Amino acid sequence: MNYILTTQCTDGVGLIAKITNLCFEHNLNITRNNEFVDREGARFFMRTELTGEPNELFLTQLRKQLPHGAQVALHQGEKTKVVLLATKEAHCLGGVLLKQYEKAMNIEVLAVIANYNDLAPLVSGFGIPFHCVPHTSLSRVEHDEKMAQVIEQYQPDIVGLAKYMRILSPEFVARFSKKIINIHHSFLPAFIGAKPYHQAFERGVKIIGATAHFVNDELDEGPIIVQDVTQVSHANDAEAMAKIGRDIEKTVFCKALQLACEHKVFINDNKTVVFS
Repeated sequence: MNYILTTQCTDGVGLIAKITNLCFEHNLNITRNNEFVDREGARFFMRTELTGEPNELFLTQLRKQLPHGAQVALHQGEKTKVVLLATKEAHCLGGVLLKQYEKAMNIEVLAVIANYNDLAPLVSGFGIPFHCVPHTSLSRVEHDEKMAQVIEQYQPDIVGLAKYMRILSPEFVARFSKKIINIHHSFLPAFIGAKPYHQAFERGVKIIGATAHFVNDELDEGPIIVQDVTQVSHANDAEAMAKIGRDIEKTVFCKALQLACEHKVFINDNKTVVFS
């Protein structure tokens, strides 16, 4: 059987040896290994691909050998459960649904929840439940509560904001802490707010990009997972930039979900460790 072991803890001497020696003792074969030490934060991160039959004793012994508070998890190739939130734009949502349909990502989209009905036909075409939770006549907190109630029916591993154009309340973010992944239409923190590609056009930019990041209480300032850019020129108007930008947003959002479902992303304070 194939497994992925993820480890993060306070850095110390001999951590790699302790983990690999214990794998050997339990007849587990390491087929791939990545590790990183954040020297400033004195944090150790490791992702290990294994074959064999690890058991609960293996994990118990591993935790005893690692520093206090170590976070250890063993994954057996199970699909990452995802709920997607959307508004009206289809490109990021459609990109993820198509990836799942093609079995190009190890995810299971359990449901799509939106504050408008516009995307219902797209979602229904993939046979996925669609929920519309209108925000009209509700405060931000009230609407977030209704959204959260629907999300919690599915108990997802990740809540993906597929161009969900609503600012989330602190209560909502805390409820799904370290699970929310957003796609942003620029290299953060540039061009925040409405009409980002018009802002970029007016500034005469020569590259445009997108950023996927975890969501925290600071607007668009959570730990960054993936970024990408492409070149544009004076010949591209705002509409052309928006079209190019949508392609980048889709690619970056799908890449972030891909990395997350492969357990290659570790949150490290307000940054991430992302293994290739």
